[in-house]
Amino acid sequence: MPERNDGSGGDGDELAERFEAQRGSLRAAAYRMLGSLSEADDAVQETWLRLGRTDVSGVLNLAAWLRTVVSRVCLDMLRARAARREEFTGHAPEEVWDPAGGDEPEDEAVLADAVGRALLVVLDALGPEERVAFVLHDTFAVPFDQIAPLVGRSPVAAKKLASRARHRVRGTSEASAAVPGGGQRHVVDAFLAAARTGDLDALLGVLAPDVVRRTDPALLPSGRTAVLRGARAVAEEARLLARGARFAGPALVDGAPALVVAPHGRLRLALPLTIEDGRVAAYEVVADPARLARLVVTVLEP
Repeated sequence: MPERNDGSGGDGDELAERFEAQRGSLRAAAYRMLGSLSEADDAVQETWLRLGRTDVSGVLNLAAWLRTVVSRVCLDMLRARAARREEFTGHAPEEVWDPAGGDEPEDEAVLADAVGRALLVVLDALGPEERVAFVLHDTFAVPFDQIAPLVGRSPVAAKKLASRARHRVRGTSEASAAVPGGGQRHVVDAFLAAARTGDLDALLGVLAPDVVRRTDPALLPSGRTAVLRGARAVAEEARLLARGARFAGPALVDGAPALVVAPHGRLRLALPLTIEDGRVAAYEVVADPARLARLVVTVLEP
């Protein structure tokens, strides 16, 4: 923790301790808003610097004040990101099978799993104001009259922002109702767990004997086939994808159970699954950026 000049009303060490007590909550909020742990840490550090330049002697609720500041910092970062975002032109073939390039730290991978890859993907597709309004209200129960000044809207408009975001996260009730909850989610989780560990027996147990894997041949490394059939062949290939599966999570894609591979919360692969009789009967690896952009990703509830 850097030293600070105490122009804030109160003992500097005490204020630093109070900030440290809020650091975890601030980091959690910033991560959900930004989808990147390094950016979240930058936002928290900027919040600390702003605290050091501000007289907060009259602030009755420091935690709320800090949350407001970190939210403003995140909103500025999201707006800057939206302004400079470039269209993604595609992956090299080897990146399809190792989409993260190994560059997501372990602590971020754990945090992403706790938050949910699908949620991060959906949040990444929202506008900055929608994302901030949704995270603050639905995750941290901040009232809309406090969110409104942050996003430059009225409380009613802020509520609409969060509502639109919530609809994107959860999808339509019809799509959600079309997916049987417990059984299919169990299969998705079992397939993901087996792929992450490279457990051949577990993969064979969750794949139908005549399972079919399809993918775009233009995105495949040399020597891989666009259509692969049979549990043994598909399982052997899936064992090779254990590293990429580390960045995967369950989701609904166009209303169907799926896995999404999303290092740093950015969608890189989608694997819609066909589940029959408690096993994966087929799946497709979608990696083409144009196709990914058209997919509707929502959260697959536990």
